[in-house]
Amino acid sequence: MTRVTASRAEDAALFGRPLFDDPSVRALRRVGVVDVGSNSVRMVVFDGAARSPAYFFNEKVMCGLGLGLAETNRLNPSGRERALAALNRFAALARGMGIKDMTVVATAAVREAEDGPQFQKEVEALTGLKLTVIDGDQEARLSSQGVLLGWPDAQGIVCDIGGNSMELARIGGGEVGLRGTTPLGPFRMQQVAGGAKERRAHIHKVLKPLKDLLQPHRDRIFLVGGSWRVIARLDMERRKYPLTVLHEYRMQPKDVLDTLDWIAASDPQALRAATGTSAERMELVPLASEVLRELIAMFEPSEIDISSYGIREGLLYEAMPQRLRERDPLIEAARAAELSSARIPGFGKTLYQFLLPLFEEVPAERQRLIKAACLLHDTTWRAHPDFRAEMCFDNATRANLGGLDHPGRVFLGLALLHRYKNNRSGTRFDHLFPLLSEDEIREAEVLGKAMRFGAMFAMDDLTQAGRLSWKPKKRVLALHLSAKGEPLFGEVAQARFRSLANSLGATAEVKAP
Repeated sequence: MTRVTASRAEDAALFGRPLFDDPSVRALRRVGVVDVGSNSVRMVVFDGAARSPAYFFNEKVMCGLGLGLAETNRLNPSGRERALAALNRFAALARGMGIKDMTVVATAAVREAEDGPQFQKEVEALTGLKLTVIDGDQEARLSSQGVLLGWPDAQGIVCDIGGNSMELARIGGGEVGLRGTTPLGPFRMQQVAGGAKERRAHIHKVLKPLKDLLQPHRDRIFLVGGSWRVIARLDMERRKYPLTVLHEYRMQPKDVLDTLDWIAASDPQALRAATGTSAERMELVPLASEVLRELIAMFEPSEIDISSYGIREGLLYEAMPQRLRERDPLIEAARAAELSSARIPGFGKTLYQFLLPLFEEVPAERQRLIKAACLLHDTTWRAHPDFRAEMCFDNATRANLGGLDHPGRVFLGLALLHRYKNNRSGTRFDHLFPLLSEDEIREAEVLGKAMRFGAMFAMDDLTQAGRLSWKPKKRVLALHLSAKGEPLFGEVAQARFRSLANSLGATAEVKAP
């Protein structure tokens, strides 16, 4: 099959002109980043010049470089050994992948340790990697840019916790504003003398200047960092939340405080077993919980959101040209998927145009989900027909997609499920449907059945097949066929059109040429 083409004007009007082949974007197809943190050393290779990051490679080693730093002012000896071995492996992997320039950054542990400069020299001598030590201000900026990669319209305060430090920054309007760093990482908290009361007073004293600087007022707080992600995963466990995707998981402050109480009263081994958390990470959770409790008390956030994107994604965001940053991450990821996986790349735009009369009055946020669904509607065609619907749903709800909250994931997944299957009852996804309202479930079904019908007219320009008209007050759905479209309106197409009309509670009318 051939690729559907569209004019530049059409592209700009519907989805924006594709940037995949732009030279400044092609350079992003293999971006290698290594983050040498106080607790972990991680290598990520991003792939595919799209607005949402695609993880070609992702490996983490829990080294504990910063363990005991506050006491000795030196890097942890065993952690240092493990970090050097990990970096040597990562350098060899990068060479094998053909990545010429790796960005390698180190944060609080290396910048604060007296033997940090010596460690830098050892890394370069052993691996050939140039280790750049960033200061707290740069760390806050990069973490915040990572949040903006996933949430272009994010407004609020980013809070990134590592092993030895915690950074805060204000974001809004696509920019990173005021920011600061604190010694409130769990490794540092281990060195605070006294008990819980003394630690709480210490946290309050350290946070107070940042509260004065950032002047929070019922802001959303975006949490970045492994300790926060463990707490969020435990919150899901306590609440029996059905979709265990951490990115864009949203919590109310009261729920978080209830979870912190629950964690404090629970057996750590049982929590580890329930969530698959490593012993090294779980050991830091109680101290991170104390910091989060005081952060909530002092900043009084309206909502607490988890970002899986941080420094590494911030480095990718920094490499992006501005015109790519301004794109919708969901739509760009869907376009990339269509280009690589659909039978007829480009058909998603024409399908969207064909179906638009049904959705002209829906809000902008729903429009973007409809666009994404049309782009993704045929990307699982290689799967066995019996499993295409399930694969569509899994891809939408589990894939690494930016700019998509949890209800949005389920809506998109349900629409794509109905693209391949009339009936959703009896699927293994029933437990996720309560994340949507009854109206949203019905709207997803309508969208899915509309795509299921529209896909029957596999033409470069669906307007050559005919057009739809929808009269919601009269509940009449009409199909105006053209001479070219009439032969395509066979028995299966007729059945799918009736099914679409039924989902709308409408009378179906067909007008032949």
